[in-house]
Amino acid sequence: MTNDPVSVTRELFVRFGQGDVEGIVELLDQDVFIQFYGPAVIPYAGQYRGREEARRFFETVLASVDIHQFDPEQFLCDGDMVTVTGQLHLTARATGRDIRSDFAHVITVENGKWTRFRDFMDTAQAAAAFA
Repeated sequence: MTNDPVSVTRELFVRFGQGDVEGIVELLDQDVFIQFYGPAVIPYAGQYRGREEARRFFETVLASVDIHQFDPEQFLCDGDMVTVTGQLHLTARATGRDIRSDFAHVITVENGKWTRFRDFMDTAQAAAAFA
């Protein structure tokens, strides 16, 4: 793997799909900042600063949903910023309800590490699934 933003992002997505939290954390900057927009009923909604908080974010996501589909379609790169668009289909483990949505992730990669991650999806779908 090279340190270019798209390669790093693709690799992190592979590790996410494998449920490899330790592998994900290796690709995060010490001061990474994660923002997942949505109401508190979504267990992983919120802001997370630093590697340990990011670890908690990814552990919570992977513990909260079953992933049926997580298909990135486009990786658009502008300097250090990568925008990924795609489709997802998840099931909230707490309720058994489906979450189906397009998503857009906006990621900043510096020196081969994610420094910022913002998640945009149909959070109404996720909130309804967890409620």
